[in-house]
Order: sequence, then C-alpha cells, then structure tokens
Amino acid sequence: MIEFAPLDYWVLTLFFVLLAAVVGFAMRQKERDTTDYFLAGRNAGWLVIGSSIFASNIGSEHLVGLSGAGAQTGMAMAHWELQSFIIILLGWLFVPFYWSSKIYTMPEFLERRYGPSSRTFLSVISLVSYVLTKVSVTVYAGGVVLQTVLGIDTLWGFDFFWVAAIGLVVVTGIYTVLGGMKAVLWTSVIQTPVLIIGSVVILVTGLEAVGGFAELERINAEKMHLIRPASDPDFPWPGVIFGSLIIGFWYWCTDQYIVQRVLSAKGVKAARQGTILAGYLKLLPVFIFLFPGLIAFALHEKGIINLDSPDQAFATLVSTLLPAGIKGIVIGGLIAALMSSLASLFNSSATLFTIDFYKRFRPESSEQQLVKVGRLATLVVVALGIVWIPVMQLVADVLYEYLQLVQSLLAPGVAVVFLLGAFSKRITPTAGFVGLIAGFVLGMSRLLLQVFSESIPTGGLLHQLLTVNWLYYCIGLFIVVCVIVLGVSLFTKPACEAQLAGITYGSISAEQRAEIRAGISKWDIVHSAIIVAITIGIYVRFW
Repeated sequence: MIEFAPLDYWVLTLFFVLLAAVVGFAMRQKERDTTDYFLAGRNAGWLVIGSSIFASNIGSEHLVGLSGAGAQTGMAMAHWELQSFIIILLGWLFVPFYWSSKIYTMPEFLERRYGPSSRTFLSVISLVSYVLTKVSVTVYAGGVVLQTVLGIDTLWGFDFFWVAAIGLVVVTGIYTVLGGMKAVLWTSVIQTPVLIIGSVVILVTGLEAVGGFAELERINAEKMHLIRPASDPDFPWPGVIFGSLIIGFWYWCTDQYIVQRVLSAKGVKAARQGTILAGYLKLLPVFIFLFPGLIAFALHEKGIINLDSPDQAFATLVSTLLPAGIKGIVIGGLIAALMSSLASLFNSSATLFTIDFYKRFRPESSEQQLVKVGRLATLVVVALGIVWIPVMQLVADVLYEYLQLVQSLLAPGVAVVFLLGAFSKRITPTAGFVGLIAGFVLGMSRLLLQVFSESIPTGGLLHQLLTVNWLYYCIGLFIVVCVIVLGVSLFTKPACEAQLAGITYGSISAEQRAEIRAGISKWDIVHSAIIVAITIGIYVRFW
C-alpha cells in the first residue's frame, strides 16, 4: 500500500486538470469527417505521433509486470523492449506504402494488396483479439494494479477493484468518444512525460538506495545477462532473438493499434520522424521499468525492503523510497499508462468496425453518419470491456499465462503476408489469403493443445508439438507459412499491375519516390543510426 500525503493529491489533481484541458482543446476541433475523427485530419506532427506510439505501447504490464519480470528473471524479457530498430523500419520501409495509399486500417491495406477476403479475415481476427484480450486484459490489470498499489479494499461500499476498473474505462471512454483520435494523440503528449519522469525518479532513487550500479550488478549477477543458453527451457537465445523479431515486426509494423498513429501524420516526413522519436523513447523501458525490478530484488537481498512476490516490486519501491509529491507523479504516470493504452484500443477498435465493416456494407453513408457510428462503436467496445471483467476474474490466470503465447501464435502468419506482400509482386492474392488462414489455424491449434494439455497422451505427435518451446514454435510457424505462401504463389494468378500500383516496392510510382526522397533529411539518417547504435551497445554491454 502507498500512503499519500496532501501534496501527492495536489499533484494528481494538477495532472487530471491538465488532461481535461487537453481533452477540451481536442473537442473544440470539430470533426468534419472520418479522416478528422479516426486520423486527426491526417495533420499530426512528429511530436504527437512519437508520443502516442510510445504511450499506446506502455501499459500496466510495463510499470508493474516488467518490474516483476526484472525481479524474477532479470534481463530475460528485455529483448521485447529493445525493438526501437523495428519502429525505425516502420518509418523507413512501410510508412511510404501506408500513408501514401491513404488507407484507414491495416485490413484495408491487405484488401488493396490481396483482395476483400483477406481484409475481412484480418478485420474479424483483429476485433475479436482486441476486445477479448487487449481491452479486457488492460481493464482487468488496471483495476488490480490500482487496488494493489493504493491498498484500498472498498470505496463507497463497493469493491475498489470494480470502482477502479470501471472508472478507468468510463473516463477514458468519454474523452475517446468525444475527442476522437485528436484527443488520443494530444493527451499522449501530457501522459508520456509524466510517465517517464515518475519512472526515472524510481530508478534514480532505487540505485542510490542499493549503493550504485556496480552493487546492483553484483547482487543480480547472472540475471544481468540478455543471452541465455540455447538449452534454457524458457528463454533460449535463438528463440528469443528470432521469435521476438517476428512478434515485434507484427506488433510495430502491421498492428492497427500502433500503425494508426503514423496514418494520422501530415506527411511521410512527419510519420517517419514520429517513429524516430518513438524509437528513442522505446530505449527507455529496460532502464525505467525493468531495472526497478532488479533494484527491488537487490534491496530485498540486502534486507532493506521485504518483497513477498516479484509483482510487488513496483508498489514496494514507490511506498518505501519516494517522498511526498513524488509519489503523486509516479501514480499519475501509472494512471497515464493505463488510460493511454485504453484510449488507443478504443479508437483503433472503432476504426476497424466503422471502416472495415459498416462502411463496406453501407457505402452510401455520409461522413457525419460514419463519425456517429465510430462514436457508437467506441461506446460498444467500452461496454464490452466492462461486461468482460467478471469473465476475466474467472480466467485471468489463464489469460495472463497465455497472453504472450497468443501473440506468438497470431504474429507469424500476419507478419509473413505483410512482409512478402510488400517486397514481392509475385505473391498472389490467393497465396496471401491462404497464408493468413494457415497461420491462424496452425497457431490456434497450438493454443488448443496448450489448453487441453492434461488430456493429451504423452509420447505422441501432439504431445511433442506441445513440448516445443513457444518461441521455437513461433519461428517454425513463420517458416511454414512462408513456404505455404511461396508455394501457392507458384500455382495461382498474381494481381494485375493496376492493383499493385503504389503498394509494393516494385510498383512505387515516380511521384511517390520523389515525395519520399524529398522528405528525407540527413538528421533523420543520423538519428536512426544513433538509435540502432545504442541498441547494439546495450546488447554488447549486457550480453
């Protein structure tokens, strides 16, 4: 439990006042059409894009879960946080296709590359996964985290878990519905610095309490290494390196949840520079979220704090190390992380439903009607998030245990279809659709095996598939889908040149190339190189 002083409450009040002011500003910018509501009028600059990408990515699993992972397994989970270079790939390689084609959603891009069937299939999978995993897990985690951190059991006669969870959903839902993408983007500008400042304070204070970085390394010893033996049952280095790359590419370069931010850019240059800023910000989580877990473990070993479980690392550090006022900043950062993740999920889900379903079946709908549907879709997603909470309470342990696994099973098929489709004109529409289906079926088959593992007899083929490390399975699934897509392409008809115009590297028009080249500055190249160099340096330092 974290005990608040009056100053902490004043700090939190100031944070919410600033947030309300920003939302009010966004609401004053009237939405004339769907471009305004879902993509902020395609007029966002690099600052809000980069801030929104980072804020959307950071949730309770970073402030609490990643700290707990640091306390328990050390640097093993850091690979998923050292993916700034993949965000750079989004800006340099994929933004030219996405932005110049004027799409709203990733399924819409697949329709232009492969056909309507691929769009519908990805839309359905994305919406279901958002509502039943991302939205629900974030809402559930928010309620649990706030109840744990604040140490409040009941409020106004109600279980505080419900008050916190529903409160987060309602407040975030209100400003997302009313302000649209502009509110999501601009609130990120406030939420990101609060989140970073609060986390840096914990890092600095914790290092001082431990006795410095050298002492931290001494106590954690082997836990400070990124690379584990190939025989490691959980994080073998080949699986971690290549598996995390596949999952990272899917998440950062193809998921609507993230890519919608660059689609809001005023141009290719702003989108690319936004990803560069996000790349810099993404270098921070290992140090400001994972390192506090290492610090908590070290302080526990020295007898300075009592750590009952790894997941208590964040709350224990805040309650024992931070002075009045600073606690308010840190909790403000926690709330900011939860709200920014939820806002992005709500808006992305509404965009997928409105553009990929409603507009396709009601093409005659006016722009004003589509905006209304978008708002209603956001409300529905908010309601579903609340309704799903009781179910989450019953199966939360299962979902938390399999959340990373589910991502590793969804990612390979989608990653293959996007990657091959962008770089090869020879990949056919049939092959793309078959690849999506094959990746999903093979991935979900492994998930079903996991769920019913106790009833599967040992020694058989199914049991052998089940015992394969989840990261190795992810890599194998990626290779299998690649072979399927390439094989089907050999026997099916490719798309015509008109369909491929501007959406593969081999079909970029002269005008597109000129626009891309005109927006490149030497500083974009320099900053991108710096981010890659820092990432390599971190790997070398903690090898």
